[in-house]
Amino acid sequence: MTTPHYDLIIIGAGLSGIGSACHIAREHPQKTLAILERRENMGGTWDLFKYPGIRSDSDMASFGYNFKPWYSDQVLAKGKDIRDYVQETAREFRLEDKVHYGLRITGADWSTVNQNWTVTATHEQTGETRQFTCHFLLSCAGYYNYDHGYRPKFDGEENFKGEIIHPQLWPENLDYRGKKVVVIGSGATAITLVPAMAENAGHVTMLQRSPSYIMAMPDTDTISMALNRVLPKKLVFKMARKRNILFQRGLYLASMRWPNAMRKIMLRHMHRKAGPTVDPRHLTPTYNPWEQRLCAAPDGDFFKALRSGRADIVTDHIDHFSETGIVLTSGQTLDADIIVTATGLDVQLMGGLNLKLDGQAVDMTSKMTYKGIMLQDVPNYAWIFGYTNAPWTLKCDIGGRYICRLFDAMQRQGASAVRPVDTIGQEAGTGMLDDFTPGYIMRAQDRMPRQGADGPWKVTMHYGKDKKMLVDEPVEDGILHFEQPETAHTSDEQPVAAPA
Repeated sequence: MTTPHYDLIIIGAGLSGIGSACHIAREHPQKTLAILERRENMGGTWDLFKYPGIRSDSDMASFGYNFKPWYSDQVLAKGKDIRDYVQETAREFRLEDKVHYGLRITGADWSTVNQNWTVTATHEQTGETRQFTCHFLLSCAGYYNYDHGYRPKFDGEENFKGEIIHPQLWPENLDYRGKKVVVIGSGATAITLVPAMAENAGHVTMLQRSPSYIMAMPDTDTISMALNRVLPKKLVFKMARKRNILFQRGLYLASMRWPNAMRKIMLRHMHRKAGPTVDPRHLTPTYNPWEQRLCAAPDGDFFKALRSGRADIVTDHIDHFSETGIVLTSGQTLDADIIVTATGLDVQLMGGLNLKLDGQAVDMTSKMTYKGIMLQDVPNYAWIFGYTNAPWTLKCDIGGRYICRLFDAMQRQGASAVRPVDTIGQEAGTGMLDDFTPGYIMRAQDRMPRQGADGPWKVTMHYGKDKKMLVDEPVEDGILHFEQPETAHTSDEQPVAAPA
């Protein structure tokens, strides 16, 4: 049986995978391309999560692709709408037949002799092992484990007579009408779930160990709605995108430069929105803004649920579960019919991809990231890891453009392989996200690649700097090593014909 061969394989058919594929299909239509997706549908995160209220926490003018405007008066899009947007984009760029579904990637091995990757996957429905080869491998598999979320074990949970649900594995047709619900957690998922479930539940309690920063924001873009009456739609979108990117960046930089002042502003905002009946301590985080990602509340829905009395907050620690609910360390008991463990994600970089170079496993934790998109000493490999302080897709857009520029440079150099090499001995003791402190990242610090002290080895989390570095600055920088082909492909490869 012949092994199908492609110029490029992309792992993941979510926002990042489809967005990157669009750039490459447009700029390099001659390249053969395959997208390997574990799920049976396109959309990634936005196809997986089904919990009530699932939505983006970034505005769609900047969360959508720069080459495909999101024309909507709604600021924060629903999960299904984002999935439909990804699928529509794939159709427009004729990528639907490029996606191979149901494949769990088990490994990828680079051959120096053949100058290509061999990607091994399991077709989960049949258990069949399949192999592909490619010149270049791009991982767009996200940053968390799709099989399960982070789920701590609670004492006595086996005694609870109700239902215990993790948002990542939300059951279809769950009936919570009129029931008492406790949501454990205070992150973005909990802030989304509480107001959504409060509309029909008997009562919803958000149980948190510590509070988060929550920002009420308009759910309709009234500025763009007004401008659309007098200006072309495309121009209005570009203005909105630029405005929102600048606002997000300004908010982050202000939080970094004046943390005490921004903390006071954010606390005043939350306490005012929640109203006098909510104890301020439940909305007073112990950390500064943007040490963890801000939570968004469209039209202040979370605060409205609190003010209405349909939801409340309890700040405490869990002692154990009982038959009827949760007993806290303070002695308080929270009765519940349903407990939702919004306790976070299980970080899994690159979809758990097992990288090897000539049969030798790559120790990810010993490698530095290069321009936040490649890995030290790893040839013909890139990955898309979005921003922690801005919309994820911004990195996807400039990352896809950089990959196209990299392909151009390889063609100019006549190179079959390219890899970033540290020739000056960078200090590589810092993890790539050590300054970002939410629980799911802290739990995964021992799995993270490293970053250098400066230059392209340093992870900036700064869209403006990254855009200049990835889109404007020369690709050939002396750090990338372009390598000439050493041998022809082996005879067991069967090239896939380029599209007409």
